[in-house]
Amino acid sequence: MATYTYLTKDTEGKRKEGEIRADSLDHAIQKLTSNGQLVISMKEVDDTFDFLGPFLDEIQLSIEKFKNRIPLANIVFFTRQLATMFSAGLTLERAIQSLAGEEKHRKFKKILTSVGDNIRKGLNLSESFARHPGVFNNLFVAMIKAGEVSGNLNEILEQLASYLEKVDDTRRKVKSAMNYPIFMIVFLGVMLATMLLVIIPKFSQVYAQLGAGLPPATQKMIDLSEWFGNNVGFIGFIIFMFFGSLWLISKTQRGGLTVDAIKLKTPVFGDLLEQSILNKFCKTFGILIGAGVPVLETTALLKKVVDNRVYETAIADASDFIRDGYNISTALRRTDVFPSILLQLTSTGEETGELDDLLDRAATYYQKQVDALVERMTTLIEPLLILLVGAVIAIMVVLTYLPVFHLGSALQSGL
Repeated sequence: MATYTYLTKDTEGKRKEGEIRADSLDHAIQKLTSNGQLVISMKEVDDTFDFLGPFLDEIQLSIEKFKNRIPLANIVFFTRQLATMFSAGLTLERAIQSLAGEEKHRKFKKILTSVGDNIRKGLNLSESFARHPGVFNNLFVAMIKAGEVSGNLNEILEQLASYLEKVDDTRRKVKSAMNYPIFMIVFLGVMLATMLLVIIPKFSQVYAQLGAGLPPATQKMIDLSEWFGNNVGFIGFIIFMFFGSLWLISKTQRGGLTVDAIKLKTPVFGDLLEQSILNKFCKTFGILIGAGVPVLETTALLKKVVDNRVYETAIADASDFIRDGYNISTALRRTDVFPSILLQLTSTGEETGELDDLLDRAATYYQKQVDALVERMTTLIEPLLILLVGAVIAIMVVLTYLPVFHLGSALQSGL
C-alpha cells in the first residue's frame, strides 16, 4: 500500500492538504472524491530508505541546538511577555523589538532581533520563528501558525507559555533526579583514578623500600595501579570513542530506536523517562487539538516532540491507522505502546467531545507520577550511592594500609 500527498478543494472552495494511503493512485482519488472533494493535485511519497539524509539532518540540528543553547526559562519568559504585550494592543514587531532590547542573553537577543527584522520585511510570526529551528522547535512554530490562522494568537501564546513552563518544570525535576546519581558516579570514578594514579604508587614505593612481601590483595591492587597508569591514555581514548560512537549511532533511525528502547527498559530511570514522555505527549496533544490543528498534523508534530524513537515510531504507526479510518484511541491501542489509562481517557474524550480536556487531565496524572518517582528516587538512591562510595573508599583504604598491620614482621625480616 502506497502513500500519496494530496491537495483538494471542497464544495465551499476551501483547500486541504494531507496524506492518504491506498493500493493505487486511482484508489486514492476514489477515496477523496467519495467524500465530495475535488482533487487538485496528488503525488506518491517516495518510501525508499534514505540513511544519509536523515542522519545528516539530525547532526545539523544537534549542532544548531548546541550553537544556540538558549535556556528554556528565557523562552518561557519571552513567550509570556509577548502574549501580554500583544494582548495589550502592541504590534508584534514593536513587542519583539522591545523584548529584544531588554533581553540579557546575548545569543537570544540576536535571534529576537533577527525575528523582528523578518517581521518588518513582511514575514509572519510563525515563518520568522521557523528560521531558527535550533531555538524554536516545530511545536512552537505550529502553535503560532494555528493562532495566526484561527485569529486567537494571544490565547495561543498564553497556552504556549503555560505549556513551556510545565515542560521546564518537568525537565528540571527529571534532571534533579538524575544529576545526583551521575555526580556520585563521576566522583567515584575520579576518586578511583586518583587512588590508582597518585596515592597507591606512593605507598608501593614505601613498601618496596621495606623489602617485605605484600598481602595478595594489596599486591593485586598495586598491579592494577601500574596497569592503569601505563594505559590511562588508551583507556581515555576508548571511553571517548565509545561515547562518540554511541552518540553518532543514536542519530541514525535504527540505532536511535535501539538506544531509546534501552533507555525505557533501564530500571527506575526508564519509568521516570516514560512518565515524562507521556506527560509531554498528552499535554501537547491536548493543546494542539484544542487549538484546532488537524489530527494528522498534530500527530506529525507529536513525533518531533516526544524525543524518543520508540514513541515516534508508535505515533507514526498510529497516524497510518488514523489515515486508514480508525479513530484516535483505536489507532493508539493498535501500536501496543501506550498505557491503558491513556487509551481509556482518549476513548472517553472522543465519545464526549472533550478530548483536549481529558488529555490535559492525563497530562496532570503523569505529572504527578513524575513527581512521585522523583521523590522516591531521591529517598532511595541517594543513601544507596553514599553507601556504595563509602564501601569503595573503605576497601581501597583497607587494601592500602593492610601491609601496615604486618609492619612489625616486615621490619624484623628486613633487619
